Parts: sequence; structure tokens; C-alpha cells
Amino acid sequence: MQDIAEQLQAWYASGRSFAVATVVGVSGSAPRDPGAALAVDAAGEAVGSVSGGCVEGAVYELCQAAVESGEPVLERFGYSDEDAFAVGLTCGGILDVFVQPVVPGADPGMDAGLALIADGTPVALARIIAGPAGMLGATIAVTATGQHGALSVGPSTVGALERSLVAEARAVLEAGRTGRIVLGLDGRPCDEHGQGTVTCFVESYVPAPRMLVFGAIDFAAAVVRIGKFLGYHVTVCDARPVFATTRRFPEADEVVVDWPHRYLDSQLGRIDGRTVLCVLTHDAKFDVPLLERALRLPVGYVGAMGSRRTHRDRQAKLREAGLTDAELARLRSPIGLDLGSRTPEETAVSVAAEIVAHRRGGSCLPLSAGDGPIHHDAAAAAKEPQAARRTDAA
Repeated sequence: MQDIAEQLQAWYASGRSFAVATVVGVSGSAPRDPGAALAVDAAGEAVGSVSGGCVEGAVYELCQAAVESGEPVLERFGYSDEDAFAVGLTCGGILDVFVQPVVPGADPGMDAGLALIADGTPVALARIIAGPAGMLGATIAVTATGQHGALSVGPSTVGALERSLVAEARAVLEAGRTGRIVLGLDGRPCDEHGQGTVTCFVESYVPAPRMLVFGAIDFAAAVVRIGKFLGYHVTVCDARPVFATTRRFPEADEVVVDWPHRYLDSQLGRIDGRTVLCVLTHDAKFDVPLLERALRLPVGYVGAMGSRRTHRDRQAKLREAGLTDAELARLRSPIGLDLGSRTPEETAVSVAAEIVAHRRGGSCLPLSAGDGPIHHDAAAAAKEPQAARRTDAA
């Protein structure tokens, strides 16, 4: 809902009722990840998407029905070989969609959750999508230090269930993930759905991941643009004030004049496993002190620009600085995939492609060269035991 939070807040402010349809589970080649959302207000206005077009019409009708009835519903969409014209996914996947009616002011958990999302405050929105009658749609908004909303209906053990759900949701928030959690009515985690269990969908809303671009060169401007396109909060850093200007990088969220390694040292509290570092200076006096630190940090990606000779020289200097082979193996250099890139824009595409492939587990081969699953991360998650992946996106 993060993508449509601004519109939902506008509906809230005007007192409009609406329904939110959220992807809560995927299997196979489903077009959208868990958390994708479509909302429809009482006047029939729609925002967002759950499938990129495959089942939008059917989900729109479910939202309209939910607004009228006030009842939430969990619906599954798939593809049928017997009836290819039935509502479903032509890509062959399965999509679970939870449709929840929302009346402004009626649900403290949903009210607070949407306000926190719109405000940019890290929050996990935990909703019951399957379980005993009367609990469907119950919502709790969980932050690092508190909660909004409560499970006010259900069995006598609801207190234990609520405490467990809040604890699990806070762990999901800390990991920055989204996915399903299955709990027993006594609050204990369960391996399988079934009678006497509650299925919760927890959406983690955290600030955008960071992309740190070091080196205020022409290639950096293109990397900034594609970083923004991918949803990163992008910072450009260079020690040379004549080059590191907002005029040269208008699309960057921040432009910093500082020595790269010194700036990185100042950001240790703002980087995490989603952070990517693109080192584009290919100048040893900037690169080596920066990479010496970067390759020892728990960031998601570190790439450095330069020729193969530059890379070999840089590796030798980093070994002299004490880096191990395992630490050096984390460095993607020369940066980017081999696309035959020449221009800054083409180079930015190759850098972005490597970042996405590294994050998602892609093979970097043409899709036409294989016959396996298109979505590598989803395929890997499907092989894991349910208990081990209950906080992962499907």
C-alpha cells in the first residue's frame, strides 16, 4: 500500500469508505509480489494494481462488493487449461488476494497504519487474512516501540495471540520483509495452515533502500537516474566541490562534498543489507580507503568502475591493506554486466542489471536460453520449509 498511501490518505481525509485488495501470496510466475495493492473507493475510483492487468477487473468487482457489504474476503486466482477464458493469470501462476473494506475512523490499527505509512515512519501492518469467524481483517500497526489497534474479538486466548503477533510483526519490521505468519490460537508459531490456526499477513514499510554513488562523473548522472527509477534513495558523494553540485545531479536525493571513505564512516547507522555502493571514481586515492571499509560492511552490493588492469591494481592495494580473499570476492569489478555498453546511459543499465540480478538471484542469461522459473527468488523461497520462511516474501 506504500505506493498508493497518498491517495488513501486523501480518501481518509474526505471521509470516504474504500476497499483495499492486497496480494498476500504468490506461486509460479505471478506478475506482482506480495504487498502489491489495488484500492477502490465508494464512488468507484481505483488506484494501484495487483496483477498488471490479468485479474484487475475481477478484483475491482470484489472491492466494490466489499465496500457495500463491509465483509473482507480472501480470493485465489489461477490459470485453468480447461477454461482459458476464465478469470485467472495467463502467465500460469497463482495469486492470493485479500480484500478488506476500510471505513475511516472505524479501525484504530488501520487508521494508524495508513497514517504512519504516508508519513514515512517504519511500521509493520499485521492483518488476519484467515482464521476463526469474527477475526478476519483484524489489523494491528506495529512500530519499533509500540502498537496501534488490538485483536478485540476471538477466543479467550486472544491476549497471547496478540502478544505473539506483535512480536512476530516487529521482527518482520526489523528485517524489512513482507509475508505470511501462521500462529496457533495460543500464539505459538505453526508450520501449516489448518483448524485452530490464524494466518496473518504482515507488510513491512521501511524507508527506501539507499544507493551511494561515489564519484561525480558523467556516468554517475545516469546511474543516479536509474537508481531513482529502481526506487532507491540516491546519494552522490565526491571530494571535489566543483563537480559535486545539485545542478549536475538534480535527480539525486543528496549531493555530498566529502572524501568518500569519511562520508561512509559517517553513515554506518543508515546503511543495511539493502544498501548498494557504486564506486565510479576509478582513482586509487579515493577508491582504496573507501573499498577497504565498504567490503567489510554488511551492505547488499559493492561495485567499482575501472578497466581490468585498474581492478588488478586495486585488488593488490586492498590485499596490502589487509583484506581477505572472501572480502575481496564481494567486490563487483569491473562494475556491471557485459552488455557491450558504451554510453553513460547504457553503462547505467548494465550496473542496474547486475544489482537486480545480485539481489534476486538471477543467472544473467537471456530468459529465452532456459526453461526454468523466471522469478529466481520466489523459486528458492518455495523450496524452503514454511517455518523457516514465514517472514519472507513468497
